[in-house]
Amino acid sequence: MKRSTVAKVAAGSALATVAVTGATVAATDVVQQVTQITSGQQGAAPVERGMAAPYRPMRDANVNDEADYLARMVANHHEAVAAARQLQRSDRPKMRALGASIATTQSAELGTMRAWLDTWYPGRSGTGTGYPPMIRDLSRLSGDALDEAFLCDMTDHQMMGVVMSQQLLTSGRARHHEVAAFAVRARDAERAEIFRMQRDLADRFGGWALPCGMQS
Repeated sequence: MKRSTVAKVAAGSALATVAVTGATVAATDVVQQVTQITSGQQGAAPVERGMAAPYRPMRDANVNDEADYLARMVANHHEAVAAARQLQRSDRPKMRALGASIATTQSAELGTMRAWLDTWYPGRSGTGTGYPPMIRDLSRLSGDALDEAFLCDMTDHQMMGVVMSQQLLTSGRARHHEVAAFAVRARDAERAEIFRMQRDLADRFGGWALPCGMQS
């Protein structure tokens, strides 16, 4: 597909409207502000600490080209799958189901992205990308501590995926229709997961714990 056509697909998806209420409004505002920060836009208002988790690692989310996006998303998904599998030890069936869903979906996407890298960009992979780890070691946690840490860190982590996907779409750097379509799906699916995890954090733990996510 011609690059102009891919750009049109990406631009059209970026303009799609999403119905948001309550917590989703807050999350959408955070996505927009983080996107401004990572793209170097001026006038991005600071995100209130009580409204969102720290977004310092998002400064490392700049996508240079399509191959860079795929390599970073491979690293991102690999980390998510490893963390999601830790939820097999959760006391809550709903959390175990969430972990299984993330692990299954993102494992399949890992295979697809690696195949694209092998086909279109031989030698590129999910290593050596400068991708910053975003999820703490969950292996020694259990009970409420495991669930809260996962929800907290995974919210930051999925935000990274949303930002990288949106950057690829709005920059016009997607060279293949398949990758542009994947970025749309990944952005929307991970944003939906952010909203879901926000609700779970609010319902079970009163919102994001402070501090939340990986520590500086």
